[in-house]
Amino acid sequence: MEKRKIEIMDTTLRDGEQTSGVSFSAAEKLTIAQLLLEELNIDRIEIASARVSEGEFQAVKGITLWAEEKGYIDRIEVLTFVDGGVSIDWMKKAGAKVQNLLTKGSMNHLTHQLKKTPEQHFSEIAKIIALAKENNIETNVYLEDWSNGMRNSPEYVFQFLDFLATQPIKRVLLPDTLGVLIPSLTFEFISKIKAKYPQIHFDFHAHNDYDLSVANVMEAIKAGINGLHVTVNGMGERAGNAPLESTVAVINDYLPEVSINIKETSLYSVSKLVETFTGYRIPANKPIVGDNVFTQTAGIHADGDNKNNLYFNDLLPERFGRKRKYALGKTSGKANIEKNLQELGLKLNNEDLKLVTQRIIELGDKKETVTKEDLPYIISDVLDSHTYEEKIKIESYILVHSKGMRPSTTLCLKINDEIIEENAQGDGQFDAFMNALTKIYKSRKLTLPKLIDYAVRIPPGSSSDALCETIITWVNNGKEFKTRGLDSDQTVAAIIATQKMLNVITQ
Repeated sequence: MEKRKIEIMDTTLRDGEQTSGVSFSAAEKLTIAQLLLEELNIDRIEIASARVSEGEFQAVKGITLWAEEKGYIDRIEVLTFVDGGVSIDWMKKAGAKVQNLLTKGSMNHLTHQLKKTPEQHFSEIAKIIALAKENNIETNVYLEDWSNGMRNSPEYVFQFLDFLATQPIKRVLLPDTLGVLIPSLTFEFISKIKAKYPQIHFDFHAHNDYDLSVANVMEAIKAGINGLHVTVNGMGERAGNAPLESTVAVINDYLPEVSINIKETSLYSVSKLVETFTGYRIPANKPIVGDNVFTQTAGIHADGDNKNNLYFNDLLPERFGRKRKYALGKTSGKANIEKNLQELGLKLNNEDLKLVTQRIIELGDKKETVTKEDLPYIISDVLDSHTYEEKIKIESYILVHSKGMRPSTTLCLKINDEIIEENAQGDGQFDAFMNALTKIYKSRKLTLPKLIDYAVRIPPGSSSDALCETIITWVNNGKEFKTRGLDSDQTVAAIIATQKMLNVITQ
């Protein structure tokens, strides 16, 4: 059976730009338009509202010049208004060829906002459509607040559609302007309209106020809708629009009777670029494009994936240009760690793996963020810690660093079950710590190795809250050796490395 084709219209550059605080530059709009059409293969894109600003005009002009050259001009759409032809003049100068004419789809909006009768409104619309045709501009018509119109004034909606059925237009666009629809109403309303006007192409434009936009999209398709409006990352006014990425995935997996042209593998890269341009951050748990959605955290899940992919579903990350990850933290099991070690090309014996697992769980309990890139440092720290007997322990310390005062440290050290406390100042927190430690050792007529090098590093690509490794090189009796400390705080990591040094020289 031949599949029914569903058109996808992306309105990120128009409706998505109505997200609070979001504004695209002309260059950003052109880049996104190019990606939507060439990388994702979107059928149509709505790029702007007419008459908004000079900047918007220049952005539209740049996109239409590129689209004309590439043969995409009929896939570029602009929101226009019933304004006596001012929007049409704007479009002509900007080079756009398809208008999405905004009209009133409910009696409530018509009578209270425009204060006109249906006949007056329809007469003005007919003139705009005729003017557009004279100027070789194709017309689609938005029925603003159509969903409330179907709930409260359905006779007006059908009167309007009777009128539009006589007009030279290409599509009727049905926006859930105030996000009032639930799936059952979406199916009911669109089914009634498609049954009465099977010859008209209808688009459905969902909003996400009840978090039902994708569910409503599914019901619209079942009811016979011909096209859908979406935005990248679900951007848009209030709670946003139907997200492109989730809409594509659910259609491909659960609606086999229809087909769409979108290239799934480009969804993630386009999503991240739009995130960068807008500064509008994608929630980590957002389906398809969120950072965490292909991350297994529980150790039992990683174990199951090792045993015939027991925790996989149809949303395989490779479909969207992504990879599955296995989180490292307090719920990690050995299987999570093994999965990450495999990616790094590392292997540990069972005993060492247990020690590393325990260390990661301890870090997770402290709410430390542990990444795959941290693993080599953790392994080095854990295995290094078990090469000597711990006879000396730093029981506690207080590090003080105040503006206008020298840093100071109070140190409590345990040597062979004896507790010794000392205080000292220094040029920095670690210098103050070492001065306090030196006082303790001098009081016991002991000498410390000489510190000759101090290096700090964090895993490549890590952020400011990453684990850092402090590597200190010491000289004792003419021999050099290194000790390492690992912590999210650089000074604490250095203190851990120093405690290791104290135990190494007592062996």
